[in-house]
Amino acid sequence: MTTQTTTSIIDRCQALYEDLEFTAARDWKDAKPGRKVIGYLPVYIPREIIHAAGMLPLGILGGGDQLEVIHGDAYYQSYICRIPRSTIELGVSGRLDFVDGMLFPSICDVIRNLSGMWKVMFPGVYSKYFDVPQTYEDEVGGTFYENELGELLHDLEELAGRKVGEDDLRRSIEAYNRNRQLVRQLYALRAQKPWQVPAAEAYLVIRAGLVLPVEEHSALVEQYLAAAEAESRPIRDNCRVIVTGMFCEQPPLNMIKSLELSGCYVVDDDLMLVTRWLIGDVPLDGDPLHNLSAAFLHHSECTAAKYEPNQEEKGQYLVRAVRSTGAEGVIFASPSFCDPALLDRPMLQNILKAAGIPYIAFKYAENSGQMQPIREQAGTFADSIKLWSAA
Repeated sequence: MTTQTTTSIIDRCQALYEDLEFTAARDWKDAKPGRKVIGYLPVYIPREIIHAAGMLPLGILGGGDQLEVIHGDAYYQSYICRIPRSTIELGVSGRLDFVDGMLFPSICDVIRNLSGMWKVMFPGVYSKYFDVPQTYEDEVGGTFYENELGELLHDLEELAGRKVGEDDLRRSIEAYNRNRQLVRQLYALRAQKPWQVPAAEAYLVIRAGLVLPVEEHSALVEQYLAAAEAESRPIRDNCRVIVTGMFCEQPPLNMIKSLELSGCYVVDDDLMLVTRWLIGDVPLDGDPLHNLSAAFLHHSECTAAKYEPNQEEKGQYLVRAVRSTGAEGVIFASPSFCDPALLDRPMLQNILKAAGIPYIAFKYAENSGQMQPIREQAGTFADSIKLWSAA
């Protein structure tokens, strides 16, 4: 593929990213009578169940830096993160008037409150707070989570007006297994050759999966992988870093670009965790809901928004990620007022310090406008690593 092909892929992804009217999802719904769209917030929702019901899972990540929040500020206090306020703005401004349901996963108290507020503000829309287990024993947390999955499936069956069979679920699991495989390939290529896969491009390609049908998104990732492999881009003497803390409220795209302009290659991150939350393939044999539950309990990513039953294991995923990607340092980039990220950060920093891994930290909001201080801080961090590693 040519460079223009890569450019055209990114141009399409950029257009999807900037479209706060969700035109792609609206067009999908309008293309066939009876279709329904189910919105969800980060970090993780079992999209396989929505897909199996014949519906489109639609990722809602707030309004970013493109949306002026006017009404949303009236519903939430100022000392919380911005994503709930901008999500409310999307709702009251009619940008989500085509969505048939909203799922609010267990992230924090703010999102729990947002789920209740949504029920009050939009009583005609299916709304559910999707809880997850805090005990990871199969007979306790596993049973609880299977019941949660079954309840969601039952609700979507009622919304769809039809039953969803096990074969429907298996086909959906297979489709998402394939999508996760491709996303992992993209991350592996970026870790190996970060100059070939700029962080902002990888982000846009993966984020497109929040508004496109999974089959279409898998084809798009395949196209980008082929184009990126074929393209020749200059190699710079950048510092290889992991960026963490961005699992919920998303940073402005310019912030991701600024990190690389500062002299950093982002070789791993926790952006868009829903696209790779489950590690490895979910088995297709046996009970699909049990398989999804077991995958969540035993084969899922680590993050501040997920309970860690083994405290000795706390934060070791970050050390392993540094070793496996060849990263030279870690950047903690957390949204302002994000309780899960900011409460975890001191513990993770201590673990990195004990492992001899350099790190820095800063905060952002989805509408951050001034990138120069972030760029300067990241640039100084990269320069210091290069200086001391050469000494």
